[in-house]
Amino acid sequence: MKERMQKTLSQVNGCPQRDRSETEWYGGVQTFMWMCEDNIVEVPFDKEHLLEQILSSANLNRAYKAVMRNKGCGGIDKMSCEQLLPWLLTNKDELMSSLLDGSYRPNPVKRVEIPKDNGKMRLLGIPTVVDRLVQQAINQVLTPIYENQFCKTSYGFRPRRGCHDALRGAQRIINEGYIYVVDLDLERFFDTVSHSKLIEILSRTIKDGRVVSLIHKYLRSGVMNKGLFEASEEGTPQGGPLSPLLSNIMLNELDKELERRGLPFVRYADDSMIFCKSKRAAMRVKESITRFIENTLYLKVNKEKTVVSYVRGVKYLGYSFYVMNGKCQLTVHPKSKTKLKSRLKELTSRSNGWGYTKRKHKLKEYIRGWVGYYHLANMKRLLLETDEWLRRRIRMCIWKAWKKARTKVANLIRCGINQYKAYEWGNTRKGYWRIADSPILTRAIDNNRLRSAGYATLMGSYLEWHPK
Repeated sequence: MKERMQKTLSQVNGCPQRDRSETEWYGGVQTFMWMCEDNIVEVPFDKEHLLEQILSSANLNRAYKAVMRNKGCGGIDKMSCEQLLPWLLTNKDELMSSLLDGSYRPNPVKRVEIPKDNGKMRLLGIPTVVDRLVQQAINQVLTPIYENQFCKTSYGFRPRRGCHDALRGAQRIINEGYIYVVDLDLERFFDTVSHSKLIEILSRTIKDGRVVSLIHKYLRSGVMNKGLFEASEEGTPQGGPLSPLLSNIMLNELDKELERRGLPFVRYADDSMIFCKSKRAAMRVKESITRFIENTLYLKVNKEKTVVSYVRGVKYLGYSFYVMNGKCQLTVHPKSKTKLKSRLKELTSRSNGWGYTKRKHKLKEYIRGWVGYYHLANMKRLLLETDEWLRRRIRMCIWKAWKKARTKVANLIRCGINQYKAYEWGNTRKGYWRIADSPILTRAIDNNRLRSAGYATLMGSYLEWHPK
């Protein structure tokens, strides 16, 4: 090992290095080695004791509360969040000593697949509850350190920043005349992050080698997929508390490069848009920034999905942009509209077996959440049209719930329909969807009745954000 350590290059990233494993400044001090592509580089342990800060009682208590608050399912050991405290009371000392002496070994993450909008699967890695606790403790200490380094136009996974801030940032840039955009798409970003490159970047700031080593262990902990172990040679599995921060640290290199070139941009996680004033300039930026990402950061750019276009119609975080009277406006992207109607159709399915109360609760919950996210968009016409369609769906569900002809007749009479018409329509053989739009049912179950019954509307939720 000593001979291997002495083979470090005399120049690493342009910085002179001593070719000895130990220098007079760190004589007798334990060191940590990290891989930087072709080179083995020695990093000394720092005297600031960053690991001790991470493992302090106050920080671990905060981490424990965060893990309990976030809940989530257990990892490969099947330990639940409720079982964490009893486990810590018994094993805390052993856990602390293993973390301090470097003998701690994280468990592999549990592979979970969730469907994406495009029909593909998103791969998640669920760490054990104990590993989530340690990762959260690391995250809490490192976040303030790196917040000072991150760019102002980076918005994903950062305190007091969110999607709406990213969209407003994009609006400001477009209003300045940057009307062409490079819509950057990184192919399987979380699954393809280079461990060696990430460790190199981390080591520029984190001088406590024990912390870097611990993070490296988490990166290399592997995956349990259907009972079989898979080594993790690259990537930062989504699902752990530490992954969002590590992804920001990696992509901060891209942010700094864009700032150095004077290119305005917004980034939310791995979803980036770079703005230019002409299509020609945007094409040049696309080519040059692709080379930087692939040759310097060792990430893969999806060249089919990375496009240059006028800002109108570009999909970003579910929204799209258009320019009117020289001002950038936001609207709901057509794909988001389709997704909205599809979800509302599921919630108002006449065969899901839900009662009135459950359906009303589910609808209200989804509508408030959807409008809360998309309230920045100009969408009054969309909401009015969708509300009309939704009310028809609700009437259809109610009509089916009445089932028997005599029940339909009785309920129609109760709703103010005369006996003859109630008997006629109560015994009709017309389909549910057709009946739902009939003059009789729209009169019997009018908008006011639905409102007083507690059914939420999209426009009603929108007006809570934008009162008249």
